[in-house]
Formats: sequence, structure tokens, C-alpha cells
Amino acid sequence: MSAPRLGSIESGGSKFVCLVGSAPDRIEAETRIPTGRPGPTLARAIDFFRETAARTGPLDALGIASFGPLELRPGHARFGHLAATPKPGWSGVDVAGPFAEALGVPVGIDTDVNGAALGEGRWGAARGLDTYVYLTVGTGIGGGAVIGGKVARGLVHAEMGHLTVPRIAGDSFPGSCPFHGDCWEGLAGGEAMGARWGSPPEELAGEALARALRMEAAYLAAGLRNIVYTVAPQRIVIGGGVAAFAGLFPLLRTELTATLAGYPGLPEHAAEDFVVPARLGRLAGPAGGLVLAAGAAAAARRSPGAGPSGGTGA
Repeated sequence: MSAPRLGSIESGGSKFVCLVGSAPDRIEAETRIPTGRPGPTLARAIDFFRETAARTGPLDALGIASFGPLELRPGHARFGHLAATPKPGWSGVDVAGPFAEALGVPVGIDTDVNGAALGEGRWGAARGLDTYVYLTVGTGIGGGAVIGGKVARGLVHAEMGHLTVPRIAGDSFPGSCPFHGDCWEGLAGGEAMGARWGSPPEELAGEALARALRMEAAYLAAGLRNIVYTVAPQRIVIGGGVAAFAGLFPLLRTELTATLAGYPGLPEHAAEDFVVPARLGRLAGPAGGLVLAAGAAAAARRSPGAGPSGGTGA
């Protein structure tokens, strides 16, 4: 059998990345659309898939890895809709429904970080594992947990960036989170780093960068301790702009070992392959969309006539 023709969207606050393919190394068409007002942005994305299908053949399914927060409870009346999001004009928008209606294909949807987690599990740094966590450290912090091969979610999807972490002694920065102030994201996200040090993280250099990375590693390790103890992952994969800083991961592994303080004493927690950089780079989210699309296609085969469904990976 030929590989399915899948559509994928990574919908972010600044752009929609849309592609057609079956794997990160088998992409037939791709485009990027600035995230503007909901109606025109969704219409442009739909047009891309219609035009690509007209040229190269119909899609089997579509997967969407979207910014949130999202309603993802199967059967809920507002499944696939955004909840209260800081992106102006997007609160309450139905993200999944317009694509299912316009394209006539099964649609899977999940958060962007859950999508990236699925992509890294299928093709990237978590390949071969069934219980792991993907964390993105960019402007903010977000995370997705895959447990037993399935994305963990219940009443809502995970919001790991809003975990509470202990303050480093002497750190008087109030935090940048508009909801909690000094939560994990408020102390260790890229926006927090910029506010604390007076310039964006990518502009830091020399001793200022060294101090920033030491503090960042300590705060990230404090949050990872919570994740180690609650999720018990086989691996933690970290992506995002902050994670790209040279020298961060050795510091982070050292800090994590220190904060675990010998409990539970597993040598795996100190190994170099326990906390690792993401492997797929910019394609992590779109790759997750492909996994969601494949899950939606499989669900449709099991239940013909079903509407949009939230893929959870395979």
C-alpha cells in the first residue's frame, strides 16, 4: 500500500505552518501563513490544502497542532475550539471544524507542544520510547507528556509552564507570568530572561550570558524535578529557542542531579540521554500534525462518518 497523503498544520501565535506529506523527510508541499484575523487566516490555510490536492491528489486526513488553550474532550460541544487565549480575536474560535467541513477529511487536533511530543516520539529524540516528556522553552514554557504511547490529558491539556518552582536565593525578579507572576514560565521562560537581564536572551554575551545560563539551568532543573517525580519519564526532550543556547544542557544535567539529591537514585537520571535536545527542530510541530492526521485517518476507518477527532498518537 502507498503511504497516506496527510495534511499538517502547526498553528502558532505568529504563523501557520501548513504542509502535505507523510513524514518529515517526505514533504510534498509547504507554506507559511502569518497568523492574522481568524477568518482570513483559516481561509488561506484551507486554500493551500485545496490547491495542493487539486495538483497532486486528495488528502486522507489532516492534523492540527495548535496554540491553546484548546477544548480537547471528545464529544464536547466545543471540541476543537480555542478557550480564552491571549491572541487577540482568537478566543472561542473553532480551529478544527472549518477544515473538516471545507476539505471533507478526518481532522485530528491537539496542542502544539503535544504535537511536537508526538513528532519527536515518532521520528525524533524520543523515538522508541512510550513514556516521555517534551518541553518547549521559548518565549514561555510548555510541555506535553506521552504516557504508555498516548498523550496525557483529561479535563484540560497539561500546562507544565505554570508549575511552581522554588526561588533561587537572592533572586528578586518578580516574574513575568500575567497569571501567577513567579511560576516556572514566569521565572525561566525567554520573556522572563529578557526582563530579568535587560535584553533578549539571544543578545546576551560574555559573563552576562554565563550568569543567565546558570540561573536558567537551576530553574529548569527545579521544574524538571517535579516532572521526574510525577510522570516518571524515560526521557525528557527540550526544544525551543532557549534550549538552543550552547552549554545549557551540561549545566542542566548537573543541576538536575543536584536537585534530585540522590532520590530515587536511578543512574538513568544522570545519564546524558535522559535530558536531551529536540531532534526535529522547526519540524517538530508539523511532524506532530502528521501523527495526528494518521490517528484521525485510523479513527475514521474504525468509525466511518465520525466528525473531527483528537488524535493521540500511535
